Amino acid sequence: MTATEPVAAAPAPDPVIAADVPRPAPGATPPRTPLIARAAAELVGTAALVAVVVGSGIQATELTQDVALQLLANSTATVFGLGVLIVLLGPVSGAHFNPAVTLAEWWTARRGGAGVTGRELAVYVPSQVVGAVAGAILADAMFGEPLVRWSTHDRSAGNLLLGEVVATAGLILLIFGLARTDRLRFAPVAVASYIGAAYWFTSSTSFANPAVTLGRAFTDTFAGIAPASVPGFVGMQLVGVVLGLALVAVVFQRRKTGAGTEAGTEAGADGGAPGA
Repeated sequence: MTATEPVAAAPAPDPVIAADVPRPAPGATPPRTPLIARAAAELVGTAALVAVVVGSGIQATELTQDVALQLLANSTATVFGLGVLIVLLGPVSGAHFNPAVTLAEWWTARRGGAGVTGRELAVYVPSQVVGAVAGAILADAMFGEPLVRWSTHDRSAGNLLLGEVVATAGLILLIFGLARTDRLRFAPVAVASYIGAAYWFTSSTSFANPAVTLGRAFTDTFAGIAPASVPGFVGMQLVGVVLGLALVAVVFQRRKTGAGTEAGTEAGADGGAPGA
């Protein structure tokens, strides 16, 4: 090519197609999402989750006196509702809807992994608690129940507390196991399915969520829990968090590469997903 020859114009870059832009996996916590938007998503999502749990419980008891059918209706509604909420709000806040999950993420971040910061923890948890209480009140309002009536459903038996440890540990193992194996795209189905199953295989019907537990104390309906039973449930859920993270560390150990470096995906911000 000589200096007098026209220089061929460089080909224009292909336009960016929206479908080609990487999107956060369900359960991921996008770092560029404003914190206020994430807090709003956690509040709305937790409120909607509790409204589904409490509302479907009220509806079930009005339709049938069969306790098995009541639990079936309650668990089925929760599975579908939870799956939808994770798909919708996961790309915004990580769809935790659960202080146990948020606390576990914060702990992994302190240990060098990805996850929420202390500031985000301080915003997420109150949002989840307020949302849970609002969801219970909303469900009561929709069905003409007293807006706030403390539950009389005692759940203080030791076997129920054990059930909460199992339910919460399993949820943490699932969420952070999916993160470690880079399979968080399955979170909506996997988490919702686990909660649906845990309704039936745990004696406590799988609350597995401190915020939801507190919210359900505000309604004296099928899904309620007596305020005196709340501290025991929350305590066992925190035990479940510790046990779940320990299981993740043992089961999903990072494998060493030839260069001596660790391979695997860190369970952290990508591990955010809810529990019912």
